[in-house]
Amino acid sequence: MSVVINTNTAASIAANNLGYANNQLTDAINQLSSGSRLADPSNDPASVGVSLELTSEADNAGVQNTITQNQLAFQQTQDGVLNVAGSIVTRISELNTMAQDPTMSSTDTANYNAEFTSLTSELGSLGSQTFNGVSLFSGGALATAVAGLTGTDVASLAATTISGAIDNVAGLIASNGAQQATLGFQSQAELSNQTNLEAANSAVSDVDVAQESTQLARWNVLVQAGTAMLSQANQSSQVALKLLS
Repeated sequence: MSVVINTNTAASIAANNLGYANNQLTDAINQLSSGSRLADPSNDPASVGVSLELTSEADNAGVQNTITQNQLAFQQTQDGVLNVAGSIVTRISELNTMAQDPTMSSTDTANYNAEFTSLTSELGSLGSQTFNGVSLFSGGALATAVAGLTGTDVASLAATTISGAIDNVAGLIASNGAQQATLGFQSQAELSNQTNLEAANSAVSDVDVAQESTQLARWNVLVQAGTAMLSQANQSSQVALKLLS
């Protein structure tokens, strides 16, 4: 084997191996410290794009679910108002029955009418309720449902008018319940979609700590070994000096 001074092939090889091992060690440390397999986009450019799309879709699903929850809160608020309206209409029905009692005095009848007037006024107030500035009953749905109860005294109300108002309010309550059920299922689907998208993104972008820790140990040993071998290779030129001396 020739002994030369100008070229140290062993040192070059050791330096190349050391550089590669050091780069891999740095990459392993980067991934483990960030928790992301894509901490360095150059490692997997295609997956960076996929991860970005999945993240965007998952975020959108989360926002959509927030909107659904707001809609559900709206419906729940509306339901509370409708139940109060139902109680009021039921009380009006009771007052109408009591006003038909021939043993009641004119004072009693006046009291029934006073309560009736107060109750119909409250129905009007309920119909104008809002949620965050948005009308709970667009198009005056509640006011229309109980419209037959206004403009008269309680004793003059026809039984069919009262039962019609009760049926109308019951219909609004039933419709509200159906919408709440639909929104509940919609929310479940959106949460499931968001979870699945986040899981898919995790598979693309999150680092496997167990696997990468093994690689960290491997490259750490190789960096130390490469450093030692480069030092050893750099000393090989000393052999030529001994031959010259």
